[in-house]
Amino acid sequence: MDEEKFYSIYPQLAEFRKNITLLSEEPERDDTREIKTHQFKENANIYTKNFIVIQNGCDSHCSFCLTVQKRWPSQTIPADEIIDQINDFVDIWWKEIVITGVNLAAWGCSNTKRPEESKFSDLLQYILDETEIERIRISSLWPEFLDEKFFEVVKNPRFLPHFHFSIQSFSDDVLRAMNRNYDSQRLDYVLTKIRNLDRPDKDQISIWADIIVWFAWETDEDFKETLEWIKKYKITKLHAFPFSSHDKWESIPAHLFKNQVPFHIKKQRERELISVWNEIREKFIAENKWLVQKVLVEEKKNGKWRWWTGNYIQVELDWDYKRGEIVEIKN
Repeated sequence: MDEEKFYSIYPQLAEFRKNITLLSEEPERDDTREIKTHQFKENANIYTKNFIVIQNGCDSHCSFCLTVQKRWPSQTIPADEIIDQINDFVDIWWKEIVITGVNLAAWGCSNTKRPEESKFSDLLQYILDETEIERIRISSLWPEFLDEKFFEVVKNPRFLPHFHFSIQSFSDDVLRAMNRNYDSQRLDYVLTKIRNLDRPDKDQISIWADIIVWFAWETDEDFKETLEWIKKYKITKLHAFPFSSHDKWESIPAHLFKNQVPFHIKKQRERELISVWNEIREKFIAENKWLVQKVLVEEKKNGKWRWWTGNYIQVELDWDYKRGEIVEIKN
């Protein structure tokens, strides 16, 4: 999408134009890989990890989302192109990748409404078999695409103990109104499997979640249900998005829903959500205190090296390290 079209769609961002870099949303094809690899080789000292786009687009038509209006149907990058891209960066000296996409676990599906077609777990195993990348992070996952093989594959310690799920709500009524492809029973199954993974660092696993709060028709009972599930599964970080009806610029189905949540209720629920999450997060950080963990040294700021642990706790130390190396530290 060119700049003029982008800012015609999102005029509210125009004042920040000089601080925004627009990236191509089109999945990277083989003919661009060689150019990109050359660029990264020239700037290898700048980067510590690489984002590997394996999928783009979506066909799911969630009632709150503009993706199907602004992008194209789901597309997946061929497995061998993904492997070549990872190996190119391993050859440079790369040690960590982030697997990402709009609906990345739908890799291999002809349509994101057909989760049974997903070959995502096969791709993860292929990456383990065909590359030597030391650290693998996985970006936001939709729960309906994860099969039994997925939970076996991610036992491998090359996958960092951090899992991020696009959940949106734990209420079945709200999930139906959102037109999501799963229910609370599926969420319970997936999160239980993650919490019980047979890994040496099982107790260090962090779970992040995308949650839309104050969605139309979200009752007090729906909201309390979501809060209880957040506590039950110890969600260590929330990407909590207030529902937007996009009534000023775009049109989404949920804009027409009745029973929109009043503003004063939104603020009350926001305070409750933040309070619960802060309590869980603080306890999680305390439990990880003094544990020995391997970290990737990422940047130096104000005289201190900064990095994220495998389970996404930020650490700063003033010891002397080399950018891009992996070291063992006590948090």
